[in-house]
Amino acid sequence: METDDAARVTVVIETAHGEITVALDAEAAPGTAANFLAHLDAGSYDGGFFHRTVTPDNQPDDAVRIEVIQGGVDAVYPRAGGTPIPLERTRDTGLRHVDGAISMARSTPDSAVSDVFICIGDQPELDFGGKRNPDGQGFAAFGRVTAGMETVRAIQAAPHEGQKLTPPVPITRIRRSGDARR
Repeated sequence: METDDAARVTVVIETAHGEITVALDAEAAPGTAANFLAHLDAGSYDGGFFHRTVTPDNQPDDAVRIEVIQGGVDAVYPRAGGTPIPLERTRDTGLRHVDGAISMARSTPDSAVSDVFICIGDQPELDFGGKRNPDGQGFAAFGRVTAGMETVRAIQAAPHEGQKLTPPVPITRIRRSGDARR
């Protein structure tokens, strides 16, 4: 396992469009990072999908527009299971939804399980106090892409109907950097 320091774990998301390298910040967002790593270590993400692309053009009913791709295993293809985790608000973590930020998808506070999204461009409306979610609680950023934004952008630009990628983009596996197992 490669780390920048004891609290930063690097993971590689292998997709049909290429690899995305992400540095997790377990010091700032320990619960969210631990939840993601637990699903990773269980192999839950392997065989999952990026299933959603949000672009400026496919959110006609949203006053606050964002740009993200979303994937994992629980939103469209439920199989990860797990208990929802407490929301680690950006107000408390100091992390922000900047270009390349990885964050947990959720509907209501404390409802995230395993689905994640990656920001394309800065998305401050996803932070605590932002207006994208009516509750104003924001989402739990827990790391940032360090390589592979071209892959993120290729997934965002893949064929889609509305916000649904057609077909979804397979996640071959997500592994800790330097881990050649499986």
